[in-house]
Parts: sequence; C-alpha cells; structure tokens
Amino acid sequence: MALKQPSAGEKRFDVTIAGETNLDLILYGLPEDLPLERELLASGFQLTLGGSSSILAHNLARLGSRVGFATQVGRDEMGAIAVERLTQPGLDLSQVAYRDDRSTGVTLLLPHGAHRRILTYPGVMAEMTTASLNVDYLASAGHFHLSSLYLQTAIQPGLPELFRTLKSRGLTLSLDTNDDPEGAWGGVLDQLLSLIDVLLPNESELKQMMRQPTLEQALVAAAERVPVVAVKCGARGAVVQQGSARSWIGPVPVEPVDTIGAGDSFNAGFLHAFTHGCDAVESARFATVTGALSTLRPGGTEAFRDEKLMREFLSAHAS
Repeated sequence: MALKQPSAGEKRFDVTIAGETNLDLILYGLPEDLPLERELLASGFQLTLGGSSSILAHNLARLGSRVGFATQVGRDEMGAIAVERLTQPGLDLSQVAYRDDRSTGVTLLLPHGAHRRILTYPGVMAEMTTASLNVDYLASAGHFHLSSLYLQTAIQPGLPELFRTLKSRGLTLSLDTNDDPEGAWGGVLDQLLSLIDVLLPNESELKQMMRQPTLEQALVAAAERVPVVAVKCGARGAVVQQGSARSWIGPVPVEPVDTIGAGDSFNAGFLHAFTHGCDAVESARFATVTGALSTLRPGGTEAFRDEKLMREFLSAHAS
C-alpha cells in the first residue's frame, strides 16, 4: 500500500498515539499446570518490544505511516532497549519522557497453544497523565489513537476532555481498550464511546464492554454509539459494523508461530489504510493481512522487523 506524501499545509503526522511502552518476555513450551517449588524448563525464549500502544506505533511506522508517539519509560536498561526498538522504524520519539522514579514495565507471556498466560508489572505505564501530554503535538495529525485504556490508569480522568479537544481540532479518534484486568468495564469508557470514530476491540472485549451475551447483540449495541466498529475474531477473521450494515472479512490462512500482538498488528493495518483514504471494510481487509503477518514470528513486532518477510507477505495477500 503506497504511502500518501504530505502536501503543503498537511498535518505533520498521519497518526499520533499516547500510550504505554514495555518489553515482552516470552517463554515457550512450559506446562499449563505450573507446580510450586519446581524448576520448569522452557523450550524457547524471546525478548520483544511489548505494550499494545508501542507495538501498534512500531508496526504502523513500518507500514509507512507518519507516526508521532508520546510515551514514558524508566531510565533503565529495559527502557533503553524498548526505545532503541522504537527508533528503528522511524517513529517520532520527541515526546518520550524518561522517569527516574519508576521502572519500565514488563510482561511475561507463557503461550499454551491457543491460549496464554499474561503476567504484567505495570511500572511507569500506569503513571502517564493527560497533563503531561503536549496537546499541540497530538493534534498535529489527522488521527489520534489510544490503546490499553485500563492499564493506563493515571491517564483515564483527563481523557474525555482530551478527546473533545482533539475532535474540535479536526482529528478522527480510535480506541482499543484491550482487556480490563478487573473485569468491570466502567470508568470513562462510557464517555469515550460517544466521542470516538472507530472502536477496535476483539470479540470477547466487545461483548464484555457492551454487556451482551453474543457478538451480534454487542455489535448492534456498539453501533448505536460508535460510527465504525471493527472487531477481531481470531481464526474467523474480522467483522465491521457501521450502523445497521455488517461486513465479514475472512481470515488470511497462515501457520502461526504465536498470536502475541496480532490484535495490535490488526490495528496497525486498519489505521494505516483508514488514514490513507480507505473505507472501513477495505481497512479491515488490510488489517486481517497485517494481523496474520504478525503471527509468523514471535511477539508483536518481529515479523515487521523482517523487511523481506513483510514486503513479500503484503505483496502476496494485500494486492
């Protein structure tokens, strides 16, 4: 997909993102039943860039979008590794804040076939506030995105005002809440749903946030609040709801290494296409390709760091 070149007077970025950055430590081959006081040997290990916001920002930039990313990391080795990984695809990192009083967060992932354990130490990811954000910087894009609503606890109170400000300055807005560790799906979510243009949940998240027992009922409820609802449905592909119109997009067949970060990679494909003039269904179709691509390497960014793999896969499936 060709990148639209900025013209005179065009905004600096295609997408700005405010969110968390951490590392993912992935241990493969461990049993689902983890006994105490035993040394359990993994069959494989991978250290990758983690955090839904940073995976999205990285992969969106690798696709060719102009991305500005506001984030915080600790002034530690994990933060240095994460920022180095974010630097490689050409992201603008002028709004990275380094914290001396908090460490960079980390997530330990234990894949078990179709399921996985996710263990997270939030660290600095829970500390960013809207007061620390440069609104002019965020507004220097055509679109703003937020991920990991429920992990970014300090940012939540100021989000409704921030979203209203960005909308008043002409931006479109998208949200991927990711999981709510408390399972409550409350707080500012209700206010944000009335402000965003695109909602990007997975099937389970949508049913929980809409408090509906089926995907179909959840789609109808969400479409009453949000103009575009694009839902990730795993091996079944994706579905887009716009008002009463519903479109299913089939999956791209692959043999996955793992599915860590596939949802964030779907978001990257969707936003890249959406901010370059594609409609919601076309954007979701491209997103299923980028989501599938992600599964071909460990973690959420490794497939996008492999230039040859990425270009060949996109050429084969997104033409």
